[in-house]
Amino acid sequence: MKSSRLIIPVAAALVALGCASPSFNPIEEQQKLLQRDAEWADIASAGKDVEKTISYFSDDALMIPQGQPIAEGKAAIRAYVTASFKIPGFRIHWKSEKVAFSPDGNLAYMRGTSTTTVPGPNGALVTIPGRGISVWRMEPDGLWRCVVDIWNDPPPVVGAPK
Repeated sequence: MKSSRLIIPVAAALVALGCASPSFNPIEEQQKLLQRDAEWADIASAGKDVEKTISYFSDDALMIPQGQPIAEGKAAIRAYVTASFKIPGFRIHWKSEKVAFSPDGNLAYMRGTSTTTVPGPNGALVTIPGRGISVWRMEPDGLWRCVVDIWNDPPPVVGAPK
């Protein structure tokens, strides 16, 4: 009789353990997220595939470009990316680092540096350094997607010619 009383709680505990989600591994997720971000940077850098580029954003994402209106949602981000890719000589590339996760592992943010090439005032291409923060969310399909992307200029280099 005593052994049958023990079977039910032990069986319940085993079922609960079997249904528990796998534990969050920040080292593994950092590698996945940095790899996904690097792939995204390479796709955006090519400046050709708008849909592939915006697929890295969540549907409810915000893009906050320096000196520009906020692009909220995929339709607005699509318009921004489409317009950017049409600029003659446009090119952007970034590298992110220092991933930090929320305690549950469903949100992350990282900082990065970027270069953007655009026509300057006289029409010659100029490359502008940048820095930014991106916030990512683990989506139901198991992929990290950017939910907030914001960037600005770094401070001027002391002693650099103006």
